[in-house]
Amino acid sequence: MYQSLEVFYEKVDDCPLRDRQFNFFEMVYVISGRGFHTVNGNKFTYSQGDLFLLAPNDCHEFDLEGTCEFMVIRFGEQYINHYQFKDKGHIACLLYYTSHLPGAIVLNADDKIMIASLMGNLRMISEHQSLYVEELMHHLVHAIIVLVAKNIAIINPPKISSTTDIRLMEILDYIQANICKPELLKIAVIAEKFGLSPNYLGHYFRKHCNESIQQYISSYRIRLIEHRLRFSDKRVHEIADEFGFIDESHINKFFKRYHGISLKKYRIASLSI
Repeated sequence: MYQSLEVFYEKVDDCPLRDRQFNFFEMVYVISGRGFHTVNGNKFTYSQGDLFLLAPNDCHEFDLEGTCEFMVIRFGEQYINHYQFKDKGHIACLLYYTSHLPGAIVLNADDKIMIASLMGNLRMISEHQSLYVEELMHHLVHAIIVLVAKNIAIINPPKISSTTDIRLMEILDYIQANICKPELLKIAVIAEKFGLSPNYLGHYFRKHCNESIQQYISSYRIRLIEHRLRFSDKRVHEIADEFGFIDESHINKFFKRYHGISLKKYRIASLSI
């Protein structure tokens, strides 16, 4: 990529690149047409109104059944860094769940209507270079990201059973919204928030998620810390402050339990990949 954000329209009869792999995020919206989309060996049907999200290093291709129209949005680390400090929740949600998404990601009917409108406006301004086009484009893409994050939130994480109910999703939303506030993630506090006893909350969460609530919170926090190290320029002490750790020593001790290395060594290793 030559810019932090790229947006373009495509009308094609055949996929120009087969089995392609990039080092940036890519959203592909189907304006018209149908066919099959293969991601990392998994094949999905697609049709008008579907939206796919590809993560860096995902391998994918389209098998078109006739002429198809697409809107393509690509964004890299620079774009992520820009929103890292403004809307961490939306970006983190994309980063955390992207590798687990089963096919098209916008499921809500009303959201699909809004996505179609936003994509139409995005196509229109991308084809007419004028004053403030870049600013408008960023606002539209950001709105799309918010809608995508909203829909990803209702897709069950990989360890959650198919019997998930609304209360569990509310608990997960609460955990994700307060992941940087350890004092709000104590079992007693969460239990009181949802009118449950601590013992029942623990049993209920494990039954539906196949892991303890403490394990879920820790693994989610670890994943977000990994993304701060990979996609931001934050110093270790700044990451520690963000996630409510006392100091660098405290966050390193927590991180080493999962990776066996310090945050600085993890960042160096990830940059060398």
